[in-house]
Amino acid sequence: MHGKQLVKKFAIDPEKLEELTIEAMGVDSIEMLNDAMVNKVGDLTANQIVTGKVLRILDDGTVVIDVQYKSEGRIPLAEFDDPDSVKVGEEVEALIEAIHDEDGHISLSKRKADRIRGWERIIETHKEGDVVKGDVQRKIKGGLLVDIGVPVFLPASQVNIRRTGDIGEWIGKEIEARIIKIDEERMNIVISRRKLIEEERERLKTNLLSEIEEGQVRTGVVKNIADFGVFVDLGGLDGLLHITDMSWGRISHPSDMVAIDEQVEVKVLKIDRERERIALGMKQKQASPWEEIDTKFPISGRVTGEVVNLMSYGAFVKLEDGVEGLVHISEMSWTKRVNHPSEVVSVGDQVEVVVLEVNPEKQEISLGMKQTEVNPWNMVSDNYPPGTIIRGRVRNLTNYGAFIELQEGIDGLLHITDMSWTKKITHPSEVVKKSEEIECVVLSVDQEKKRIALGLKQLQADPWASDIPARYHIGDSVPGSVTKITNFGVFVELELGLEGLLHVSELADHKVENPEEVVKVGQKVEVRIIKIDTEERKIGLTLIQTHFESAEAEVGGQPEPEAVARSPLGSLATQLKDLGERVSKREAAADQPEGSDDAVASAPEVEAPSEALETAPAVETADVAPEAEAKAEEPKAVEPKAEEPAASSDEPAADEPPKPEASDA
Repeated sequence: MHGKQLVKKFAIDPEKLEELTIEAMGVDSIEMLNDAMVNKVGDLTANQIVTGKVLRILDDGTVVIDVQYKSEGRIPLAEFDDPDSVKVGEEVEALIEAIHDEDGHISLSKRKADRIRGWERIIETHKEGDVVKGDVQRKIKGGLLVDIGVPVFLPASQVNIRRTGDIGEWIGKEIEARIIKIDEERMNIVISRRKLIEEERERLKTNLLSEIEEGQVRTGVVKNIADFGVFVDLGGLDGLLHITDMSWGRISHPSDMVAIDEQVEVKVLKIDRERERIALGMKQKQASPWEEIDTKFPISGRVTGEVVNLMSYGAFVKLEDGVEGLVHISEMSWTKRVNHPSEVVSVGDQVEVVVLEVNPEKQEISLGMKQTEVNPWNMVSDNYPPGTIIRGRVRNLTNYGAFIELQEGIDGLLHITDMSWTKKITHPSEVVKKSEEIECVVLSVDQEKKRIALGLKQLQADPWASDIPARYHIGDSVPGSVTKITNFGVFVELELGLEGLLHVSELADHKVENPEEVVKVGQKVEVRIIKIDTEERKIGLTLIQTHFESAEAEVGGQPEPEAVARSPLGSLATQLKDLGERVSKREAAADQPEGSDDAVASAPEVEAPSEALETAPAVETADVAPEAEAKAEEPKAVEPKAEEPAASSDEPAADEPPKPEASDA
């Protein structure tokens, strides 16, 4: 209650109240008391620090303070560091926030007064660069709030050398840091624990590098763990403990062996003082299991191990702690084509292997699984000697042949050239199909290269040995069908599976740029054999005549095949055609009334063809006669009289040069 309310409540006489007041205040009069109070209160202003005494503590947690003012000051009990230790009569410093609050009291703040006094003390006793200690109070945006007498800011980047995941773990801990910035105007101080640590580590690093040597065993603290290894603080400098130097055995991750802040004992492997790098090892503290490895695992020896890892190129087998060998994918099976080790083994399998090679320097051991079994290729030469007729399944087709499975894992190659004696095979699918069972003969076995050559055509006699030379001779005229046209000539099928080559130079008298100008695929032709090579299995041909069966020219109501003839056959055929026409004229003249003798006499040109034939280049008349007869029949049937000129072509004059061989024709 205020003073006036108390007076009214107790009904005190004003004069009596004045006497009691003068007596209580120790003054001579009320006027003197008023003057004293005015002078004293006039010094109090907002934001001023005053000293007062604790009068009492109210039940609502408010501390009443006498600041020698007509109104009492009040401070929340929560602003005291230890509320339970607050006692009546104790002097405290507080900051005036407001002279008259809504209840007519003076609003005070002890916390703000303490901060101002603490700031003043810090400024008086510290400067930038000084080392201070304080308690981490709480986590704020961007860092931590630390109490060193006043709250100061510790940025998250300055908490430690390596930034930790959660800086909140420092709350409640006492830390030592260096002041890096003071802002008096804003009453702000920034500190750095990292800078202090770096300075200390620099000193320790200098001492460490001066005394550390390779081969020493030292104790350090694990500061960081990565996939490739562990960083160990040796006291001023971190060393790298690589994952391969942690154990002689296989470990999947460094965290399997160590943890952060764990103290470990390591051996110094290598020191680079210029780059300030140290390589450490843990397994080197023990003897290497690779010592005397040749004695423990001799070559060709059989051992049992556990599959610990699979790669695309093979499987790693653990023989003992710290010793692993590689079974290459090519050493897993004698016959099966293994695309991945997982087709044969799995991690954790116990397998029997044979030691193939040991390299102690590189710490490598080559192992084999197939060597524990009998190599079926060792029996191939006995099971499939050359000349053996076998039956197998076509497993695969390639451009150059077909692979025939003789038994599981053993294939033989049926090359494209061994499929037919006479037919030109461009792809094996023309003869065999995949998965088809066929019969072949073994031609050769190369046990070292693991190859078996097979033949299909060898099941039959070679027609080039006797049959073809017996039925085809140089100079023979034979019919054929064009099967293929190339830029160098035309292939003509003489019979099923037998072809001859009609070279481009044998197509016409003139130079032929494109063989298709003369013949077409599927066209029937008549050719002469000019060469038979049994060793090369080739027949050379020259063109006599082509037949265009689809295009018929009607002459006298009969289809006449169009002829393309080569010299001298072309000119000879023309002469024979003229001969037929002249014979027809002579017969027509014989029918005239003047008499047959005069009619014959009037056609002396009939003898001309005989002379023309005698002077023509020598050719094999036996081959020309059929053409001549065909030509002579075109206009009209010739009577026996017309055979006289033809007979002269079969009986050459005495001075006619000898006939050339068929190969010269």
